Amino acid sequence: MLVPSPWFRLTAALLCALPVLAQVQPQDAELAERLYRSGERAYAAKAYKEALDTWGQLLQTAPRSDFAPMALLRLARHQVEVERKPDAAMPILDRLRSEYIKSPEAAEGLLMRGLLLARQARRPAELKDAMAEFNRVLDLFPDARARGEARLHLGRAWRDQGQLGRALQQFIDAFRLNAGSPVVPQAMLEAAETLDLMGDLPGCLQMLQRLRVEAPQSPEAVEATWRMAVRVKHRLQKPPFRNEGPWPTGLTKWLKTPTLLMVAPDGDLLIFQNDLDRTFRLHGSDLVQQGPSAPGTRVLINTPTSFWMVSKTGLVREDAVAAQPLGVLGAVSGAALDRWGNLWVADAKTPAISVFAPDGTARTMASPTANALAPLPTGGVVIAADADRKLLFLDGDGQPRTIVPYGKDLPAPFRYVTALASDGVGQVAALVDGGDYGEGVVLFGPDGSVLRQATFKSLGVNGRITSLALDHSGGLILCDRRNDLLIRLN
Repeated sequence: MLVPSPWFRLTAALLCALPVLAQVQPQDAELAERLYRSGERAYAAKAYKEALDTWGQLLQTAPRSDFAPMALLRLARHQVEVERKPDAAMPILDRLRSEYIKSPEAAEGLLMRGLLLARQARRPAELKDAMAEFNRVLDLFPDARARGEARLHLGRAWRDQGQLGRALQQFIDAFRLNAGSPVVPQAMLEAAETLDLMGDLPGCLQMLQRLRVEAPQSPEAVEATWRMAVRVKHRLQKPPFRNEGPWPTGLTKWLKTPTLLMVAPDGDLLIFQNDLDRTFRLHGSDLVQQGPSAPGTRVLINTPTSFWMVSKTGLVREDAVAAQPLGVLGAVSGAALDRWGNLWVADAKTPAISVFAPDGTARTMASPTANALAPLPTGGVVIAADADRKLLFLDGDGQPRTIVPYGKDLPAPFRYVTALASDGVGQVAALVDGGDYGEGVVLFGPDGSVLRQATFKSLGVNGRITSLALDHSGGLILCDRRNDLLIRLN
């Protein structure tokens, strides 16, 4: 009879013991919890280094405990929310996904990873990897709280790619299946905007009203209120423009050569005053200086948190100390920041548009020579091409979505577009001049249709109008450089 080798007996014993060794010992589990709670205490006291070191020690001493994925998620959040270093969070989230995919924290980790990948995208085609992470949350975690937010962001990605039906279904599921969650009003607002893009204005307005009724205290309800108002006024009622005169009422001799206007995301009006070379914020009746001096500013640009100025020396940020050069562009005629973070800049002498990404890289996009630009909420921009006498509504890749010849559906054609402005619901206002139409304003819908129009002669406006802006109550603000005042059309 053969006698088993002692080496064979030792190997067999080890194999039998592996399941036992793989289990977390009670003392290890207890240590892991103590380390995690200690890190939480330090983090709450903003002793971040102590907290990070403690969680790092947990991962070294008890990597198989239930608290290990919790520590990884906290470490990743710290990099994103406190350090503002999303690139540093990615390896942490990669480890959470590869080593702890069965943990409840993996759902939050996949969602965060998807959000970071979506933030890196600079055009719709680059959303593929982010969408894969959102889908993993839905596929792998049927009971996770992260599902609602995953649906919300998946819907936005589908909409960015032009898949409006798929986007709408994700938004509907997000608010239908997550009652009581903060995701609900966000999803309802996104559903309303998607319905509008699908050409269902009644459905859009009904959804906005439902949002106001069901979540009246939410920030989204405030958004819904002004979005409803401007749509009803401009697309349903379409009253003739009425000149309300100098605005705001009661302010006199308070401006010095205003030349540029822009409505900030919070509804305040930004005004660039040429003689002072500075931008000012009008909040109520208070005029407050904003940002550094920027002589020769030609364009004001909205960002989610601040504003930029494009001057003859380059791009000047609100909190910057020096201008950022914009290559060889010497005759900037327009600029706009798209929702992907790309800066589109047109040069009056160049039949192309330069697109600057947030990382500083630039590319040139074929285009007619553009003399004015404005951003669109769908991710692209609208440009005015005087040489071709056309307005072009471009998508995020620079492809024409809608082309509107100058003078279409107007009593007479015009020749030039002096300035463009847009609002958050896709409406575009044009300051026009020349031809039989003369000088005036035209308001276009998201599909390029003419909604409202008027000549300055018919309105009794007599000045040098250099810029315009669409406010959140459906009014149109004109910038009169000659008379140093603002005029509101309602």
